[in-house]
Order: sequence, then C-alpha cells, then structure tokens
Amino acid sequence: MGKTWQPSEAKNFAKQLDLGKPYYVIADIAVDRTPYEDPQMYSEYVFTCRLPFTNNPCTDGGYSAETLCRNFGPVYEDKPRNMRRLGSPGPQIAGPVDPNVVHPLDEAEIAGMEKRVGDADRRRTGAKAKAGRWSLFS
Repeated sequence: MGKTWQPSEAKNFAKQLDLGKPYYVIADIAVDRTPYEDPQMYSEYVFTCRLPFTNNPCTDGGYSAETLCRNFGPVYEDKPRNMRRLGSPGPQIAGPVDPNVVHPLDEAEIAGMEKRVGDADRRRTGAKAKAGRWSLFS
C-alpha cells in the first residue's frame, strides 16, 4: 500500500515527492446531476519541474505540489483500484436494440418519460417567454 498525504501535510508532500512519478487525487462526482456516472473518479498528476522562487515541484499545468495537496487532497501514491479516470469514456448504459424483439415498457417508465417531456416543454416555453421580453430579434 502506497503513502497517502492529507491536506494538512501539504509541505511534507512537496518535500517527499519524486519528479516524474504520477500521483493520484480522488474526486467526488455529483451523481444527482449525472446519474450514470461513477460516484468517484481519480485524476493523475505528474510533477515535472520546479517553481522559480519557491523551488516547489509543479505540474505542466501549473499546480504546485502544496496547492494540489491542500486544495484537492488527500494525494495518493498508488493508483486507485476499481475506479475510472476522470475524463475517460463513461460506462455504456444502453446499446443497439434488436428490432425483432419486443421490449415492453411498464407504466412507471412511461410515466417517467411523460414527466420528462412535460418538464422540457415547460422549460422551453419559459425560456421563450423570457427571451421574448429581452430580445429584439424574437
């Protein structure tokens, strides 16, 4: 098991890390807004250089080691297992449907679809009314 640095150990992380080695941070995903995403994903950071005045290690994107650990920590030395990388393709939740097979929908699925259509119609008409009040081109 690799080492873990908590946000309070940001200065120790900056002193102990190795340049060129990947370090990992776990992000919590808002599954109420993205119901088909995983609840947690990891990001990978590689520190390749040092900042000019402070000599702190930093990534190519400009994050210093202390800033990364303090703001996004804990930082892990080992890659998290059974977790998807942030930015990788999402899970496939549906696939091609065989046209020769009947796929019946139950009442709950139909009611849910009707509710989503109604919500979209209400948002569209509300946006159209708001745009009509403020837009010269509507």
